[in-house]
Parts: sequence; structure tokens; C-alpha cells
Amino acid sequence: MLRRTIRSMDVMVHSSSFLLPKLHQPAKTPVKNYALVVLNQHLPRFMPRLWTHAKSRICADGGANRIFDEMFQMINDQDQESTRNRYVPDIIEGDMDSIRPEVKLYYSSQGSKICDKSHNQETTDLHKCISRIHRHTPDHEKPNLCVLVTGALGGRFDHEAANINVLYAFSDMRIVLLSDDCLIRLLPKTHCHELYIKSSVEGPHCGLFPVGAPSASTTTTGLKWNLSEAKMRFGSMISTSNIVQAEKVTVQSDADLLWTISLRNLT
Repeated sequence: MLRRTIRSMDVMVHSSSFLLPKLHQPAKTPVKNYALVVLNQHLPRFMPRLWTHAKSRICADGGANRIFDEMFQMINDQDQESTRNRYVPDIIEGDMDSIRPEVKLYYSSQGSKICDKSHNQETTDLHKCISRIHRHTPDHEKPNLCVLVTGALGGRFDHEAANINVLYAFSDMRIVLLSDDCLIRLLPKTHCHELYIKSSVEGPHCGLFPVGAPSASTTTTGLKWNLSEAKMRFGSMISTSNIVQAEKVTVQSDADLLWTISLRNLT
């Protein structure tokens, strides 16, 4: 991703162009490679698009059930077997307490690598998958690699909280949590941030949250209600139900912040 120095701090650029149809990708902008991690929640309606352009595809345990059961419905293909042959995960990783035996056997026969981590109950399945990606990505590539996680939001709150915790555990990587309704990404305090808004697929509602530590100074541009060296903490002010009003939103803060933005009804 583009990085440059402004006021002695690097700028990190973010974009949700991975949600755009290929024909609508920004001109002269190379398609960024990303890894896709599928969790055991209902597949978002834009899953076929993400799957097609992913560099690698990992199912976290029961996420394989979702690909097996739901993918053919999403592409309106009556030939279930043909669809399943085309949508085969590269890796299935986790403690294997959710994946059905017949699904595990099917994908194993189709060449998926099965990584049984049932001996490790100290981390979540998502943590295990991100850890694998982290280990196999050279250090100089980690800040640029984007990992998209579907099924990370919705369902049990403890699962959601654990998924958000992964953003902090691997803050040297770009990880985006996705649902049908919104996305969440971490904005580390080590950088200024420029978020290029793809208004055809995201917005206008957005929010900034100081999860982990309060912010004594957060400044933004491009929002309806911009912050100017604002203090934010839970129990006091946080930026919720804000509105993006520009193609570029900038954020600078002395604390790590979660950025969330609504997603439009994508097809």
C-alpha cells in the first residue's frame, strides 16, 4: 500500500475496492492481493466476488460447511456438485469441532489441506488461521497484505469480541472483518490514515471507537461531524452514527481506533 511521510508519521491508505465488481475497479490501480478467511457464519452476499479474486482461501473449521452448503445458492447454480468442485478451500484449519465429517472428507479428497489444531484450545479458530498467514508472510509484506474475514460479525457477542481482539493481536497486518451490513478495520496509532470511500458499495454511516485504550486526541476530516483533537473513551464520547461526506476520510489519533462503515446492499 502507498506510504509517505507527513509530519514525521507514515500515512496508511485504506480502500474497500475489493468489494467492487472487476469492471468498476479504479483505473490504473492494480488489484491488491488478499487472503480470504471464512468463518462459520452465514456467507455474505458478495462472497463469490471475494472468492474469485482471493490469493488464498482458508476456512476456519465450520466455515467449510458454509462453503459446502451455501455457495451454490449464491450463484444460482442448480448443479451443486459442479459448484462444490469449483469452490474448494486451499486450507481448512481449526479445532475441528464444527466441520461435518462428510464435508471434511469431501474437501480432503478435492485437495484441501486439513490442519487439525484440536490440541490447541487457547486460541480461536480465526486466531489460528491468521497466525498461519502471519507465519507464512515475509515481514516486509505483512503491512501490505490484506486479510478479509467473512462471518466475523453477528452471532454470539463473545465470538465477535474475540474476532476484534485478533485485529489487535496482529496489528502489523491489515485485517478486515466483514458482514452483510458493515466492515471493521483497525487504525493503528503508529500511522495517519487515509480511507478512500467507495460510495457505490459502502457508507454513509460510520464510526470510530477507542477499544483498548482511551484517546486523548483524535482528529478527522471528511465526516459530517469531524473530530478536532477530541477525547474519546467508553463511558464518555465515542464517534457513532457519523456520516462520510467526502471521497477521502483522514484520521489521526494517539490511540488505536476501530473504524467501521456500513455496506450497501451489494449483489
